[in-house]
Amino acid sequence: MLGEAAARQLSNTTKTPPQWLGSTPRWLTQLLPWTPVEAGVYRLNRVIDGKFAAECSPPDGTILPVALVDYEKKPREYVLSTCTTTIEVHTRISDLFRSPMDQTKEQLTIAVERMKEKQEDELLNNGSYGLLNSVHDSMRVKPRGAAPTPDDLDELLARVWKEPSFFLAHPRAIAAFGRECTRRGVPPPTVTLFGAPMLTWRGLPLVPCDKLHVNGAKTDILLMRTGEKKRGVIGLFQPGIPGEVSPSLSMRWMGISQNGAASYLISLYCAAAVMVEDALGVLENVHVDRYHEYAEPVGETKKG
Repeated sequence: MLGEAAARQLSNTTKTPPQWLGSTPRWLTQLLPWTPVEAGVYRLNRVIDGKFAAECSPPDGTILPVALVDYEKKPREYVLSTCTTTIEVHTRISDLFRSPMDQTKEQLTIAVERMKEKQEDELLNNGSYGLLNSVHDSMRVKPRGAAPTPDDLDELLARVWKEPSFFLAHPRAIAAFGRECTRRGVPPPTVTLFGAPMLTWRGLPLVPCDKLHVNGAKTDILLMRTGEKKRGVIGLFQPGIPGEVSPSLSMRWMGISQNGAASYLISLYCAAAVMVEDALGVLENVHVDRYHEYAEPVGETKKG
């Protein structure tokens, strides 16, 4: 009788493209409005918040006040940062082992995926323009206890109250908030966004993002207003760069080395800007490891 091992010698195996565990939906980059930047520099001009002289229905003959709108003398300029790497594929490998999948294409596909993950991480954690490092001191909220509660998110909403867009939090922080809501008997409703169900609070989605890192058992929750017209948070990119394969992402062939390896340069240019201070707030150092015991309903007994 023909055995399984022998039969497999004549059969074709169905293969998948390389699968990477670290790939995420990257909802932050999808929700941020992106503003094109010329020559890689974005100057953010702000108005100095001084006294503004004005009179309401002044009597006839009154000398009218003179108002002054002054600008910052040294406005901040954002220079697009570069996330870059190189990929090498030996020509012997790409020539011989190219069916049913192109080895070079699969290598570049995974590399681009990882670059985009790096981009989202930089948007939050970059020391220069990262959103966590761009929150004004007046927009930082401390939790009342350990875990994130409805009261804490309401306090955050009181800071970012001008047309807020969404919360951004680590999935474990969202789960911790859900537990606190359940304990208080106010389970948050859900909404479907990008085809995925998400918890909401006061009508705003809590968007999960694992780039808001959990250090020990603590993490942060962001709330932001987005868009240039709303004086909110925006992403910055430069269109039309050489070798562009997607907005602000460039891929270039660097040639073949002496050892027969084909090299490719992958570069992604981006930054983020907070137009005015009250567009971004943060709930800092909330715990994600708090759980609750619930009393059993009356009349029920434990099994076992």
